[in-house]
Amino acid sequence: MAAGNLAITLRDLGDHAAARALKEDVFARRRRILGEDHPATLMAAGNLAITLRDLGDYAAARVLGEDVLARRRRILGEDHPDTIRARALLADLTGRGRSLPLRLLARLFSG
Repeated sequence: MAAGNLAITLRDLGDHAAARALKEDVFARRRRILGEDHPATLMAAGNLAITLRDLGDYAAARVLGEDVLARRRRILGEDHPDTIRARALLADLTGRGRSLPLRLLARLFSG
């Protein structure tokens, strides 16, 4: 949890490269320890997707966002709040959610 929070702080301070490295590490550890479908793993994936988008890696951000949404739908169903957040994330990542301020999106994903 602390590493994820530090990564968000780094991103907020504009150090996107350091935030990306830390978020990739957090995501990899959560996947390995908690599994692909664990809520904390999916949250880490969403946070990494935001940073990838901020760094201009739109394709990777979209792929990760699509994976998060697919897993949320399968596990939680369409109407669960986490699935709705994942849809909002994907809309933002693909440019259809430009009206969503980044800080609001980050708050949605930080739980």
